[in-house]
Amino acid sequence: IKFDIPSDNAAVHNARLTKEFFQENNITLLDHPAYSPDLNPIENIWGWMAKEVYKNRHQFQIVEALCEAIFNTWSNVPTSLLETLASSMPKRLFEVINKNGGATHY
Repeated sequence: IKFDIPSDNAAVHNARLTKEFFQENNITLLDHPAYSPDLNPIENIWGWMAKEVYKNRHQFQIVEALCEAIFNTWSNVPTSLLETLASSMPKRLFEVINKNGGATHY
């Protein structure tokens, strides 16, 4: 089986053991810049979470309340959002390639 995994130069992806694992398992890494928000759907999740945590312009008076809201929001990320982001990856890759690494609408 061959998988294409983005290589974003993160330390975990550049570790010797990680590289060996990828090579031994015939996993091809795709080159892309270290900071590639268009290819990093977690950025969309962070945006969704911020909207949820601060919806209705909610302000937190104590750090503990903010932490609780963040953890509760993280625990309730909709499966549909995760599925949508995962299924958008081929289109994201295609658009980044077509724009020669330039910004996309993602």
